[in-house]
Parts: sequence; structure tokens; C-alpha cells
Amino acid sequence: MGSIRGIKKRKKADNKYCQDATKIPLHSQLKPPFDWWHHFSRRISGPLSQCKDVEKFESVFKISRKTFNYICSLVEEDILARSPNFVDLKGKRLSLNDQVAVALRRLSSGESLSTIGDSFRMNQSTVSQVTWRFVEAMEEKGLRHLSWPSTETTMEVIKSKFENIQGLSNCCGAIDSTHILMTLPATDSLNNVWLDHEKNCSMVLQAIVDPDLRFRDIVTGWPGSVSDDHVLRSSAFFKLVEEGKRLNGGKKIHPDGTVLRDYVVGDTGFPLLPWLLTPYEGEGLSNVQVEFNKRLAATQMVAKRALARLKWMWKIIEGVMWKPDKHKLPRIILVCCILHNVVIDMEDQVQIDMPLCHQHDSGYQDQTCEFADTTAYTLREKLSLYLSSELPPL
Repeated sequence: MGSIRGIKKRKKADNKYCQDATKIPLHSQLKPPFDWWHHFSRRISGPLSQCKDVEKFESVFKISRKTFNYICSLVEEDILARSPNFVDLKGKRLSLNDQVAVALRRLSSGESLSTIGDSFRMNQSTVSQVTWRFVEAMEEKGLRHLSWPSTETTMEVIKSKFENIQGLSNCCGAIDSTHILMTLPATDSLNNVWLDHEKNCSMVLQAIVDPDLRFRDIVTGWPGSVSDDHVLRSSAFFKLVEEGKRLNGGKKIHPDGTVLRDYVVGDTGFPLLPWLLTPYEGEGLSNVQVEFNKRLAATQMVAKRALARLKWMWKIIEGVMWKPDKHKLPRIILVCCILHNVVIDMEDQVQIDMPLCHQHDSGYQDQTCEFADTTAYTLREKLSLYLSSELPPL
């Protein structure tokens, strides 16, 4: 997903400003500072202006002002350096906050360019350009929020939280896939490749998630017709694991000598591998196998909830996108995933009221991958016995 760059620290204000403040008349010091949202909210028109609580920032953007300000600080340098002098319909120049607000509203509401333009009194082309400039800047400056854990200490915390869910020790992540629906031009000769198994035109997003619903690794851009197994095996993550550069942390050993390495959990659409555990399939499963499936499904649920939350929050990828640029769409999806993580990292309290839904692919049936590594099959058997208390604790 490209290099990860840190965020440049903003310069602290010079002490002389604090000293000079004492020289300002008291009535001027007590005057409330300019509030961007107070003025911006009064420019809102169209259907949005009729919405309940439109004067409340959180009701328009679904994030707190604190998170909004942080996002502005991330993209400020890039947007101010690269953006032309965007203006609204009255010729007023759009500030940094104005541009971030327009882009976030476009991504979070999924509303059309014309609707956003009507709401914020600007033409469609301006909305489109502002949004894309924001995507480019966020992709560059926000990628640090979407990364694989860099220290063993961080990974141990993740393992501990996963184990607290249903007892799966040494679990490092949960993997799942979802479809971003699209409507493509009828003249596109390659339309069939984008048809998934439910006959919808879509793009795949595959994600590995931690217990806090944070995306740790994503793959997107593949046509909907491609299986979860193929997307995984074609990913950089798969290659890194096979080379011993990922999921290579501390191992746990059963009393019988079985080594339990780092692993992630997935559903039946993924292959059973030494580092990817999936449920038992078929009829006539034993009680031990049924119990294992329940525990694994409850653990893997964090990935389903994260993807459901992603689509609920950033509705531009929830509905059917109208003739998207297939080259730009993966970057928009990536930025939505970064923003999803930013909200979590900022501990945004606005998200407390978000429904804990796990349905992110309504109308889709689970895929089935028949591949099962022999070593992984044996490991799953022994882990199942351990979880059913037929083996002593680790």
C-alpha cells in the first residue's frame, strides 16, 4: 500500500503571543474566537438544511470536532500546497476546513455531487475536485493509521484481547471480505469480469482486523468475480507470511509438543493454512468440532463488524456507485479504511451510538474454499481438543 510516512509536528506558537495577550484590552480578550462551524453551518442549503439537528456538527459529519480538527491537521500541508483556489458559487474562497468538510460529507453521506453542491453552494466539479484532492492527501499522510503492528508488545495486547473473546490463544487477526457494488458503462467490454457470484457488478475489499475493529491490512481493487482465496494468495500479506516476515512472533506449545504459531481466523471462503484457521465443514460434526466452530465464528465476528461499520460510516462505498473510475475507486476505499481507523484511534465518542451490526454483504452467501493444508488440519484438530478441555491448558 505504499510507504508509511509520519505526521510532521506542527510548530508551537511563539511565546511572544502569550506575552502580548496581556496588553490587549480585557473586552477584546473576552470576545469569543472565530468559530468556523458557526459560519459554515449557516451556508448550508438544499435538503440538508431541512434535516433535524443540522446545526450540530456531529449530525452532519458523524465525527467529533476533535477528530475533524485532527484530520485537517493531517492533510493541511498537502491540500494548501496542491489545491487551486477553489471557490463557492458566490466566489468565496474555500478554506482548508471548508474543503475537508465537503470531502468528508461526500464520503460519509454517499450523496451525489449535485446534492453536495446544492448543500454547500458550489458546483459539482468543485465538489469532485475537492474530494479527490482530499483523498490524495489523506492517502499520503494518513497511511500510518493503517499498518501491521510494528512491535511484539502491541501484538501481545492484540493476542490477549482475541483470547478474551473465546479463548483462541495466539490469534493475531480476523480476516473477511466484502463487495463494493458498482454500475459500469454498458460499453465496457470487460464488464463480465466484475460480475460476482451474486451477479452484481462489484469490487472486492479484503481486510484483516484487530479486536478493536481496526483495519491492520487491506487488499482491494480486484473484480467481484475473483474468489477470497485468490485475492488472499495474490496479496503482499500472503507473500510476507510465506517468507516468514509476518505472523512470525512468539509460539505457544501444547503439553503434547504441538506448536501453535501466530495465526489469523477466517470463514469458509478462505483456505485452511498453518497460519489461517477456518471452520470445520460438512455434516455429522463432533461436539468438539461444533464447539470450535462457535468459538472461531465469535472471534472472526470482529472482522464482519468492522466491515459493517466501515460501510455504515462511509456510505460512498455502501450503496451502488454510479460508473466509478475503477482506477480511483481502490484509493477511495483505502482512504475510507484509514478514516475508519482514525476515528478509532481518536477514541471518538460520537461512535458510541453506532449499531453493532455484522451484516456487510446483504444478500451474499458465504463462499467455500476446499483447500486444506494437512499440517493445518492436524493443528486445528489439536486446538479444538484443547478448547474443549480435553487437553491440559497451555
